[in-house]
Amino acid sequence: MRYSKNFIQRSAVFNTYDRHVPAPYFRKKFSLSEKPRQAEISVCGLGFYRLWLNGKEITKGMLSPYISNPDDILYYDAYDVAALLEEGDNAIALLLGNGFLNDPAGDVWNFDKAPFRDAPKVALSLEIGGETFLETDTSFKTADSPITFDDYRAGEHYDARREISGWNATDFDDAAWDNAVTAKTPKGEPRTPVCPPVRAVREIRPSAVEKCGDGWRYTFPENNAGVCRLTIDGEEGQKIKLTYAEVAVKDGVDIDNIVNGGFPDVGYLHRDVYVCKAGKQTYTPSFTYHGFQYVFVEGLKDGQAKEDALVYVVMHTDLKSAGSFTCSDAIVNRLQENTRRSDLANFVHFPTDCPQREKNGWTGDAALSAEQFMLNFEAEKSFREWLYNVRAAQTEEGVLPGIVPTSGWGFAWGSGPAWDTALVQLCYYGYKYTADETVLRENFESIVKYLRYAKTKLNENGLLAYGLGDWCPVGGYNDEVKTSLEITDTLTIIDTCYKAGRIADLLGKTEKKAEFNAFYALLRENFRKKFVENGEIKKEFATQSAVSMALYYKAFEESERETAVKQLLELIAEKGDRFDVGVLGARTLFRTLSDFGHDALALKLITQEGFPSYRYHLDRGATTLWENFIPLADGEYIRTADGRKLDSLNHHFWGDISAWFYKYIAGIRINPALQDPLTVEIAPHFIEGIDYCRAERAYLGGKIAVEWERGKDGVHVNVTAPSKIKIVRKW
Repeated sequence: MRYSKNFIQRSAVFNTYDRHVPAPYFRKKFSLSEKPRQAEISVCGLGFYRLWLNGKEITKGMLSPYISNPDDILYYDAYDVAALLEEGDNAIALLLGNGFLNDPAGDVWNFDKAPFRDAPKVALSLEIGGETFLETDTSFKTADSPITFDDYRAGEHYDARREISGWNATDFDDAAWDNAVTAKTPKGEPRTPVCPPVRAVREIRPSAVEKCGDGWRYTFPENNAGVCRLTIDGEEGQKIKLTYAEVAVKDGVDIDNIVNGGFPDVGYLHRDVYVCKAGKQTYTPSFTYHGFQYVFVEGLKDGQAKEDALVYVVMHTDLKSAGSFTCSDAIVNRLQENTRRSDLANFVHFPTDCPQREKNGWTGDAALSAEQFMLNFEAEKSFREWLYNVRAAQTEEGVLPGIVPTSGWGFAWGSGPAWDTALVQLCYYGYKYTADETVLRENFESIVKYLRYAKTKLNENGLLAYGLGDWCPVGGYNDEVKTSLEITDTLTIIDTCYKAGRIADLLGKTEKKAEFNAFYALLRENFRKKFVENGEIKKEFATQSAVSMALYYKAFEESERETAVKQLLELIAEKGDRFDVGVLGARTLFRTLSDFGHDALALKLITQEGFPSYRYHLDRGATTLWENFIPLADGEYIRTADGRKLDSLNHHFWGDISAWFYKYIAGIRINPALQDPLTVEIAPHFIEGIDYCRAERAYLGGKIAVEWERGKDGVHVNVTAPSKIKIVRKW
């Protein structure tokens, strides 16, 4: 495949809030003396593209090709087009969007100041019989499309009166169109993605349509991610505005919780605008997506506000389901469903933090969710692809940014051990659930580089404290952490060193394993000097997160663990048998309780009524996982009694409970500690209050399935697995 670097564009003037520049059309007509036996198109459309050949759209997915920093990686898609080409006249046609290349709504993270910022551009080549037949050049014709504004985060504006009939057809006369101009070639290395594309996976019909003030509110039965398809019998010039939201209020919707980082909304965020032509018409945005459950529609006349005027088109990376879990507890089942929904809504090419406000590839979020992603979905290839971008963003010194892709934001703030560990966690769990070492080999040297950098950050105590901490603590916001950063950062790197050591073992990297083990031992020794006393975390530092993380990451000696568990139970009891952690502690608290025989308490913390618990959100209508655990005022959906508000209502980084369901309630433990990919332990925990459980995970071409049920004569367990799998029964 040829990676053409011949980039063209309509002009170098790019879209802003103050200056709308329409998305460009491009086309090229050419003739063939005969129908080819072999032909391939490769295309790099920046930021996004849609592609037609002889009037037929062949774009592999939505928001193609991939979201990246084009100065790091240039993504090309390849298409086998021999069957679509004809003897005689043919035509290639493209529509380009701004995508990540030009993102005025990304001002909070400095994407609006990106050095690569530019107007949409494209490089394409057509190879026939292994030889280059044509490439993008100034002979391509170009014109303005009806998309008058598009932004990856904000939304899209479309004026149907500007449509050009048949513009992508072979026989269209483009003589009046302009010639393309040569564009600057980005610095990135060319690459074809190995991961599945983003697709429209299903559709949701509204559950209610209500008149609210000057508009109509469409309510959908779940929070999710995607766009709305609008169908209307409209009048020419009629303007329809769609505002997407997670929260409904009396007079419509409230978007305060998803305005970017608290920055003011200038009238663009979370909105699509459609201007009608005359007659029946349908519109689906091309180059944006939204996270929402409600849409407030302005501009509809009474007779047009029909139930079928809007359809929710759900979008995400086409991750195939790999696992399933269900049990007799309805609350647990709903939480499993909500976790999967949040996982998918936050997987658009790579794992994002939220599908409405940011859409950023936060490394910490991915690190926390790596195992539950892999238990539920075939995510390993998508992990691999994003990790190419993580490695490209890493500095020579080993520093990683907090978001990937980035144009430079996130190195000075927004990263640190608990975020950077994504590099190791995605490799570890990507391999664990596939037994494919590719992801390990691809990332090993970057892991070495990072841990060597981390060693340079030791403070006067020989500990680490240079990142974000136990984020989103119960009752507080984001950085209002309750656990010492020295504790969470140091324990995170202890775990990172352990996992890196296991990876080094698998790859036969003996010297590197010794290096990781030495760093592990140094950190553990220094941690214990400062924080451990009489088998406990010192009282002034003791939190549920601190103790559960220290237990889970084995900072206590075996003889101390009983004392440390007692301390943890006392901390929980002091809170009235409620959890009091941030996202880092949530990753270890429930696992630790189960590891030491307190399954019933772990389940209670998750499912009991009242604040805080996961059920607290369910009882307020949650269909996804929320970013914060903050007590809400009576009758309020996102606001507290003192007027503070929640942030995103669709975050996956609290979702490790799903992994706990699989690994503890069902007891599926594939390749424990990466010792043998053919070994699977089955260690179900028969928790009081759960009478039935069934879970399965696809693995090595077969399926590991566990089903257990209480009967009058005890618990009956049934396990099925491929014959090559060695099942170790532990119950």
